[in-house]
Amino acid sequence: MIFIAEIGMNYNGNFSLCYELIKQAKYSGADIVKFQLGWRDNPGEINQLDDSKIKQLHEWAEYFEIKIMFSIISDKAFDTIKKFKPIQLKIASRTLKENMSLAEKIIDLKIKTFVSLGMWEDKKNLPFKTNNNLSYLWCESKYPTDNNDLSGKFPKNFNEDHITGYSDHSIGIEMCLLAISRNAKIIEKHFTLDKSNTTIRDHALSATPNEFLQMTRIGKDIFNKLKLNI
Repeated sequence: MIFIAEIGMNYNGNFSLCYELIKQAKYSGADIVKFQLGWRDNPGEINQLDDSKIKQLHEWAEYFEIKIMFSIISDKAFDTIKKFKPIQLKIASRTLKENMSLAEKIIDLKIKTFVSLGMWEDKKNLPFKTNNNLSYLWCESKYPTDNNDLSGKFPKNFNEDHITGYSDHSIGIEMCLLAISRNAKIIEKHFTLDKSNTTIRDHALSATPNEFLQMTRIGKDIFNKLKLNI
């Protein structure tokens, strides 16, 4: 069972806040903290992460003994992250839709790769051949996602169709727990220190440290009971 805390841009452009977000993600049971590289990253924008900041993020993650990962959303970001010899990366569904050649370059690295299918329309025919390095995450790319958006679409069994995880944009942790009960082995959930913050839309659909901790504890218990075939 893998839990990914999607910090993304929830540090609101205040880079020093990343330290606390990484720390709280670790204490909340996350296995991986994730940031976005190559999105709203021009000078003066909210997510400008240069080499020195990326290095600092790696050092903070190492200090708290949690893995770090980046969604790579531009060719420039790809060239940047290669300097850090990543062991895992995320392909955002936006990249599948708008820059397939970039997605293919990430795949060619032959490292652990998580692929979001939110904007991938043909979920029965996956974009890449399945292998041990690839993990596909089912996703609905609406922010936030409500029950009507998921009705009739949400997988009944995440063991089918080579989709092994769920990337969540709903409010609350219930859909994540439902996904685990349906055999999802990877959960990605946005993570924030303050859901009421309005700097970007992601705060409202994120989990606070207490909510994320509740999700990981209950989720792991459900996962273990499923293994016992209870």
